[in-house]
Amino acid sequence: MASPLKQFEILPLEGLPAFSIGGYNLSYTNSALFMTLAVASSVLLLLLATRKKALVPGTLQTLGEGVFRFVDNMMTDIIGKEARPFLPLIFSVFLFVLMGNMLGMLPYAFTFTSHIIVTFGLAAFLFVLITITGFVRHGLHFFSLFLPHGTPWFVAPILVPIEVFSYFIRPITLSVRLFANMMAGHVLLKVVVGFVAMMGLGGVFPLLMTVAFIGFEFFVAFLQAFIFTLLTCVYLKDAIHLH
Repeated sequence: MASPLKQFEILPLEGLPAFSIGGYNLSYTNSALFMTLAVASSVLLLLLATRKKALVPGTLQTLGEGVFRFVDNMMTDIIGKEARPFLPLIFSVFLFVLMGNMLGMLPYAFTFTSHIIVTFGLAAFLFVLITITGFVRHGLHFFSLFLPHGTPWFVAPILVPIEVFSYFIRPITLSVRLFANMMAGHVLLKVVVGFVAMMGLGGVFPLLMTVAFIGFEFFVAFLQAFIFTLLTCVYLKDAIHLH
């Protein structure tokens, strides 16, 4: 049985020329391919959903509107009406992570959200953008996020370092949560499927359990995209409204 970690190898696509700058390999890889497919599938879904706008929506229009309203309602509930300018960004993040998770469930596919460099890059980008938003809206008053109004002065030496640490660790926890869940699920699924194949006819019942487990993994794929987007909204709320 092949190593369950082999599925996470980032490899240049065969048939394409190698490309490097300054000793860094910048070849088009399987990870880059599935990122491209995630973006393309998201755009295609929205184009098909909005191609024929009908009063009584069809399947694709219902799906597209449902996903949009899901993200819109989530942002409005957490942030309020101030969330409207950020809706395109958060909606794009949700679709990108969701498509990446779902495409990774296909046979012989590559799950780029199972790599910490990808999830951390996305989380760090959002963290910087949210921090800039906080300073643009509040100026130096943004630092009050680390010391809520009404806090006794003698608590400040303890509270401020804790708040600063918890703020700057956000991109790490956000990225690790997504990467660890996707990687662990795929490793476990690979191990279980490998054992079922080795058991032959005796693996009929475990095979049925594997099918149920695959269904659960699809649920986890959606859940992790939802949690990633939800926490992004929570962090954005802090930058807009402070405490």
